[in-house]
Amino acid sequence: MDRVLFFSPAFPAEMPLFCRGLAEVGTVVVGLGDTPEGALPEPLRRSLSDYLQVPGLFDEEAVLESVLRFAERRPVARIECLWEPGMLLAARLREALGLPGMTVAETRPFRDKEEMKLMLDRAGIRTPRHRRADTERACWEAAEAIGYPLIVKPIAGAGSADTYRVDDAGEMARVLPRVRHVQTVSVEEFVDGEEYTFDTVCFDRGIAYTNVSWYRPKPLLGRTLEWLSPQTVALRDIFHPGLAPGLEMGRRVLEALGFRTGFTHMEWFLTPSGEAVFGEIAARPPGARSVEIMNWTGDLDLYRGWAEAVTRKRFSQPRRRTYNVAVIFKRAQGQGVIRRVEGLQGLLRRFGPHIVEVDLLPIGARRRDWKQTLLSDGFLIVRHPDLQTTLEMADRVGTDLRLFAA
Repeated sequence: MDRVLFFSPAFPAEMPLFCRGLAEVGTVVVGLGDTPEGALPEPLRRSLSDYLQVPGLFDEEAVLESVLRFAERRPVARIECLWEPGMLLAARLREALGLPGMTVAETRPFRDKEEMKLMLDRAGIRTPRHRRADTERACWEAAEAIGYPLIVKPIAGAGSADTYRVDDAGEMARVLPRVRHVQTVSVEEFVDGEEYTFDTVCFDRGIAYTNVSWYRPKPLLGRTLEWLSPQTVALRDIFHPGLAPGLEMGRRVLEALGFRTGFTHMEWFLTPSGEAVFGEIAARPPGARSVEIMNWTGDLDLYRGWAEAVTRKRFSQPRRRTYNVAVIFKRAQGQGVIRRVEGLQGLLRRFGPHIVEVDLLPIGARRRDWKQTLLSDGFLIVRHPDLQTTLEMADRVGTDLRLFAA
């Protein structure tokens, strides 16, 4: 059986599920992480055949030395990493061991948003006007060249962290001190449009599975207003004519970047005129329970489907899409610990089997920092074959379910 070294199996939260998928398709899974083995969750330990603990995952030379020593005794066939900060190191490890998978050169455009967009510009794909900036002066020069409104965000960021919309010079002056801790930023044109995803599982340059999700409201707004309950909606009808420009662009993006095998997560804009504009892409699955809502669209298992694609070069999971599925993230009112939850029982009575997951912080748990995690203080997942019904249920969860902290 093939031995796969899995980078950071305990974090983020979905990683144990991908390890489980690898084990279920007959792979020998070796975890590589800095968490003490005894602290690994029990379900993850059941999926691992071995575990290589290192003092720190970002001491690259020490990790490389440890992996090389391990591979001398127990050769590995693949190295997989689905956590974005570790992807360049994983590529370096592959090159050192002569293993298949993404090289450092192939990985870098997925981590550097400017290099990514430059490659797509050369391929004739519509991207926002953009510039790299590593000084405040460079930010001002980029703003002058691009014009307002614009977006300032990290070159190697994920999600909407440290991302700001800037409407004029006054706002630029206020934003720049907030991103001084970011070494390099991308300054780019603000694109006004609905925001969607194009998610795939691929092998040998072919797309085995496709998903399109819709962000409600737009992520930047959801990251700005605490009282909102952000939603991600996995769409049943991904081949609706209105989405066709985004799907076509997604296929061209994968081709331009030379992606071969694994999970991808692309974000794109659909403007009021119907134009598709590229946002960004990562060579990993989406986070914030997005893989879960994909699974609920057709009762499949993409953790196992991904594992089968990368290790067996096939995909036997069902591709049917029976439901629209929405995850709604909840933020408690107040600070401190969760004291009470209101509205849940009424929602369960009203929507019954259409609510497929409930995961809220328990009474007594401390509130999470909503600016640091989209999961916030918990979530509900609803599904229905009809899109409008799904959206109405999701909105009702947003208004009727309330958590209180003190």
